[in-house]
Amino acid sequence: MSGSTAVPHGGGDGAGGTAGSARAAGGVTTAERPSPTGTRKSGRTGARRQARVQARNAAWLIAPAMIVLAVVIGYPIVRAVWLSFQADKGLDPETGLFTEGGFAGLDHYFYWLTQRCSAGVCPPGVIATDFWPAVRITLFFTVVTVALETVLGVIMALVMNREFRGRGLVRAAVLVPWAIPTAVTAKLWQFMFAPDGVVNATLGTDIAWTTDPWAARTAVIIADVWKTTPFMALLILAGLQMIPKELYEAARVDGASAWQRFTRITLPLVRPALMVAVLFRTLDALRMYDLPVIMISGSSNSPTATVSQLVVEDMRQGHFNSASALSTLIFLLIFAVAFVMIRFLGADVSGTRNLPGGKSRARGLRGLREHFGRGRAGSAGVGARGGDATRDGDAMRDGDPRDVGNRGDHDVEGGAR
Repeated sequence: MSGSTAVPHGGGDGAGGTAGSARAAGGVTTAERPSPTGTRKSGRTGARRQARVQARNAAWLIAPAMIVLAVVIGYPIVRAVWLSFQADKGLDPETGLFTEGGFAGLDHYFYWLTQRCSAGVCPPGVIATDFWPAVRITLFFTVVTVALETVLGVIMALVMNREFRGRGLVRAAVLVPWAIPTAVTAKLWQFMFAPDGVVNATLGTDIAWTTDPWAARTAVIIADVWKTTPFMALLILAGLQMIPKELYEAARVDGASAWQRFTRITLPLVRPALMVAVLFRTLDALRMYDLPVIMISGSSNSPTATVSQLVVEDMRQGHFNSASALSTLIFLLIFAVAFVMIRFLGADVSGTRNLPGGKSRARGLRGLREHFGRGRAGSAGVGARGGDATRDGDAMRDGDPRDVGNRGDHDVEGGAR
């Protein structure tokens, strides 16, 4: 019939007809659509390319600072190590002729560590014989002063962290000893520890603070603790101010005592800042020089002589290369102490562990929950203490008695969140 409708070629194939219609209408078939896997791969490639660009830009930005640090810090260290392997200029004891030095190997290190001179064991009076006594005195000063400053710094930080009238004035006054230059501090305490000074007059004694060995060491420790304890307190106070007050309020509601709040909340959460303060003070105490020199004596065989004093004394005698070897030994000692404290004792110099949600905070919260969770499990009425009583009354008025006694279980966790 002439009026019949013509069927397009391939119209019997429904799929083909649909595909043709879609192509005619400008559509995209399933075979022509982009693969989800290809999209993800292209996205990852773009992200990696962007990360490489950012890393390259960051490298260019920090390059000037790294160059300055390499010149200011790296070059002196490399130069000191190189000089430590060179012989000092002077007269050769075997030939009696003047020598320009040359490569000496490990002679300078054996000179300090084993007191080995060119003619055998060094005789008394040679500065190398004072090395091990100076090491013992340096370690003694470090352990005692850092321990005392840590305890006093924690106490001062806890006091300054409280809210009371005049707190700003107290904080400013505490920092005065730390702001005074060490030379001024040393002369001040030298006058006070004089035979007719304030200390003997106050105590009614006649102690030779500057000549008796143990009295002189005690005087140096007192002066150092007085000067640097505010520094410890300042760092610990910064850590205390990062602890949320809601934790203390929740623990107080759960019936925790002041000692439990200190051991379960304060110490775990302030530990990163505390360890950083201990690390800084330990490294500083190992380099102690000016305080004992000005207060007591600059001689290498004085009862308060530290390792740094030996370096200066050896340089004054013209032995610059052996002094470089001793400086290298001090550097290795300080590096070893810093590595142990950062790697094994938890000194977090990067500050990431003290951020909200960090490991130290998680450990503190976990210990707090476990401690008070056991207490609530053993006593059905613990959750009704303090503010919980009001909340339980509200739950009864709302007609949900199941919440009574259970809300206290979430106080610590809710405050933590």
